[in-house]
Amino acid sequence: MLDAEVRDRAETAAEPPRPGLRLRPIPEVPSPASRPDPPEDEDDLAPVRRAIDQSVHASVARMTAGLSPAALAEAWFDWAIHAAFSPGKQATLVMKLLRKQVRLAQFAARSAVLQGHAAPCIDPLPQDHRFDDPAWQVWPFSLACQSFLLTQQWWHNATTGVPGVCRAHETMVAFAARQVLDAAAPSNLPWTNPVVLGETVRTGGANLVTGLLNAAEDAQRAADGLKPVGADAFPVGDAVAVSPGKVVFRNRLIELIQYAPTVTAVRPEPVLIVPAWIMKFYILDLSPENSLVRYLTGQGHTVFMISWRNPGPEDRDVSFDDYRRLGVMAALEAVSAIVPGHPIHAAGYCLGGTLLAIAAAAMSRDGDARLASLSLFAAQLDFTEAGELTLFIGESQISFLESLMRSQGTLDARQMAGAFQLLRSNDLIWSRIVRDYLLGRRQPMTDLTAWNADATRLPARMHAEYLRGLFLDNDLAEGRFLAGDRPVSISDIRVPVFAAATERDHVAPWRSVFKIHPLADTDVTFVLASGGHNAGIVAPPGRKQARHRIRTTRATDRYRDPDTWIGQTPQCEGSWWPAWAAWLAERSGPPAPPPAMGAPASGYAVLGDAPGAYVLEA
Repeated sequence: MLDAEVRDRAETAAEPPRPGLRLRPIPEVPSPASRPDPPEDEDDLAPVRRAIDQSVHASVARMTAGLSPAALAEAWFDWAIHAAFSPGKQATLVMKLLRKQVRLAQFAARSAVLQGHAAPCIDPLPQDHRFDDPAWQVWPFSLACQSFLLTQQWWHNATTGVPGVCRAHETMVAFAARQVLDAAAPSNLPWTNPVVLGETVRTGGANLVTGLLNAAEDAQRAADGLKPVGADAFPVGDAVAVSPGKVVFRNRLIELIQYAPTVTAVRPEPVLIVPAWIMKFYILDLSPENSLVRYLTGQGHTVFMISWRNPGPEDRDVSFDDYRRLGVMAALEAVSAIVPGHPIHAAGYCLGGTLLAIAAAAMSRDGDARLASLSLFAAQLDFTEAGELTLFIGESQISFLESLMRSQGTLDARQMAGAFQLLRSNDLIWSRIVRDYLLGRRQPMTDLTAWNADATRLPARMHAEYLRGLFLDNDLAEGRFLAGDRPVSISDIRVPVFAAATERDHVAPWRSVFKIHPLADTDVTFVLASGGHNAGIVAPPGRKQARHRIRTTRATDRYRDPDTWIGQTPQCEGSWWPAWAAWLAERSGPPAPPPAMGAPASGYAVLGDAPGAYVLEA
């Protein structure tokens, strides 16, 4: 029956049209690919519209320190909508609120009975030192402290664990809530901070006058583009970056410094250090007692260091790969000419380590065997767990930053510093305000804090490629990142790897640095040191309370996850520098007379004394 029906329909369709009827053809709907181009005037106006958008975004970005309001609003709406449709979570929060109010009321009652010396009902987090002073244990300041800590804990519960909220949005909302609470902490107000009140009574208010003068001085120095108070005591080339050496190569992006030997015989394999270009290179050559360069030369190594030029608006189109070619590869060419016939121990710090790993993978891909080993300090290769810095990484945020960078040509040092300070606002913002402006006390400047104030800029194109290719898309870990015109893979690296991370690193969390293990198909010696991103790396022998864990994982060994690794690796007292020096010595030849400074016959004549000219550029 079905066949007959189909045949009848076919015969009907084949009949000629009846007289008097006109059949209009059905118009074809063009596919997107076949649709006509937009009018020429629309094409001509497109750049204008983009320029207007970028100008508006850049103007807003300057007011928000580069933070995207759209990204924060998106995260807040995600959290708010899911919280509104989660009655179970709401009930939990109500019960927590009631319990905290009862705990606070009981604490207040105990304080009244014990004349203000009751045991606290909540303790601060281990890293929170705002309420360490015993004056905070006395009523009524103890009540203000306990109320704040309970409120802080409740808001953490409220902004986390809401079903359905994107993890990135949850982290951003929790971060924003923490910033608001930190700003409203009782420690920040002179009339609710017992330490400030006590100092005001003791000095007759002189601390507040001194603090006001400090604030005015800081504002004036910031407006004039000067370094913070005390940084002038550490001039580059006189107090820091004083290891003797010569500049033996220079191009538009780097100066290469060859350091003078301090012993009569050195290992034949030179060491090339690639620092990050977010800051000046001399974090690894601070004052002599804190200088990694001085330590290495004392251990019998010929040391070379890249000093990056501070880019300006004219460098807006310098790419990430330009840093590899004109930086790492150009430096390798120079070192190979000055110390010919010997492989090179290459070491990279932070972003410099990431760049060095990309260069090493490209060299292995292309059959370049000039490396003897690869050392990476606080350097990430997989960015899926890059810590709280990912708060500032998203399509909305990067697009916002790109508009800002296009208008300036670079990302300014102060704009970068603002993001890093927010990550540790208690230590870097509010505690400083209390100390410098409410107590009227200046913290003595050290070589490390003076270096931290000597920031640089980043080219617009390079930084956008870095944020998108590495942080946002994780192209390096997934084998898509281009070096030259072809992608690279960390698994191509065959030389032994030494990777150092630090326990309290907020820039490159140690679990993120640990991901070198599944990525690299070679022996990996991993060190986990105490301290943070900078102080944990600048850890010379003799420093008190320094400690580290170290273990070598062979290429044939089975994988240990971070928790297993830390549980099975014993802790050693002291600096990790001697362990690295011993690791390098094991992979080096016997000592021999040191090489000459530079190689004029090969085009690498001495151009001047260390630390060179680029490091002095503002």
